[in-house]
Amino acid sequence: MAGDPNAPRPDGSGDRPPRTDQGFVVISYLISGMLVWGFAGWLVDRWLETDGVATGIGAVIGAAGGVYLVVRRMGL
Repeated sequence: MAGDPNAPRPDGSGDRPPRTDQGFVVISYLISGMLVWGFAGWLVDRWLETDGVATGIGAVIGAAGGVYLVVRRMGL
């Protein structure tokens, strides 16, 4: 039927629930921030020989930066 909200759409956009893309953006910001800044911290650890301290600090800074970007993008 034409008015059926559960009818499949020809562009395939009906395969996912609404706002799923926003969830993927949030998760990718958080994970990528932790990975990038954690890697930068790991490089500092290798340079200063600090046994993982800078890696932990980098991961925390990356998570905080990811949260900041999520809040700015989503307008929370």
